[in-house]
Amino acid sequence: MNLLKLIRYQNLLMLALMQFLFRYGFLKLQNVQLALTDWQYGLLVLATVSIAAGGYIINAILDVKTDTDNRPNTIIIGDSISEAKGYNLYIGFTVIGVVSGFYLSNTINKPSFASLFIIIAATLYFYSLSLKQSLLIGNLIVALLLSFSLLIVGVFDLYPVTSEENRPIMGLLFGILLDYAIFAFLLNFIREIVKDLEDVKGDSNQRMRTLPIIFGVKKTTKLVLALSLIPIICIVYYLNYYLFQSGLIISTIYGFVFILAPLIYFTLTIGSARQTKDFHHLSAVLKWVLFFGILSIVVISLNIKHHA
Repeated sequence: MNLLKLIRYQNLLMLALMQFLFRYGFLKLQNVQLALTDWQYGLLVLATVSIAAGGYIINAILDVKTDTDNRPNTIIIGDSISEAKGYNLYIGFTVIGVVSGFYLSNTINKPSFASLFIIIAATLYFYSLSLKQSLLIGNLIVALLLSFSLLIVGVFDLYPVTSEENRPIMGLLFGILLDYAIFAFLLNFIREIVKDLEDVKGDSNQRMRTLPIIFGVKKTTKLVLALSLIPIICIVYYLNYYLFQSGLIISTIYGFVFILAPLIYFTLTIGSARQTKDFHHLSAVLKWVLFFGILSIVVISLNIKHHA
């Protein structure tokens, strides 16, 4: 159980679910050829999840002092799992991810794609080592890596079988993946800043350069409020232009209730948040919005099929 907590199994399950939903709840419902077989796609998910697990482990190893201040009851490295065992687990998970990625890249005759997994693993390591202490750099890296876990679906499942004949439909499908990747990036970027607000005490003790430490909690909450308006505006436009005007009423209602309404609640609440528990709650709200946002691809796909 301690190992599951160390690799943050809830986040890994969500990551795997997200990739499976886009394959089997979206791409499989389209009349297009996909590059990977079912078991190969499972290997792609395994590679992504393994590298992410390694990232969580190395972050826990290098972040013990900060976590001692912020979340003393969640410390695992040095308590139930030794630092040496932690490093072995990190190496093991990372090797599984990189080797799986290398095999898949050669399977689809794109050996250069293996470098993507190496770059991601290296980025997670340097993020934990030093980049997370830099102003906004860490927030951007985490948000970008999550969004890339969506794009990699298109890179491995669509791009290798794209030809002149199917380029228009493949471009459309990849464009939808890109829209969701941008949505995931925006929400996760905002959530990372909220988590910095939640951890401001411990981060300050470790002399980290996060937004709340440099500009203060009050100014940072105002910035988060302003940033949260961007996804709200985008979602309102998307719901109206792509769903409501196309007669996809079920999808429109779903988007309003499970995505837009919680985001509006977040925006109305963040301005008055000051305590750690407030920011923890709002971080959880964004996590659920992200989950229901990703799940919407299945709702929309089924709605379109039924509507047709």
